[in-house]
Amino acid sequence: MEIAKISSKGQITIPVSVRTKLNLKAGDKIVILEENGRFYFENSAMLAFKRVEEAFVGEAEKAGFATEEEMQDYMKEIRREVRGY
Repeated sequence: MEIAKISSKGQITIPVSVRTKLNLKAGDKIVILEENGRFYFENSAMLAFKRVEEAFVGEAEKAGFATEEEMQDYMKEIRREVRGY
């Protein structure tokens, strides 16, 4: 458990141990989530990445790719076409 003090402007300093666990650096944004009356902090960039990753689960298979290598080869082909090689 960590304790943070609220300033007169409503600001808090997130303890170093928490910033480290959330991989937060100066200027990063956090998301404050509420669930059943409890509040949770998350690194907003990591949360966005997780949600995008979850949205793409199974999409390669739906597109007909059997392996990651097949998908990467296809992406290389598209890049060559776009760049005019």
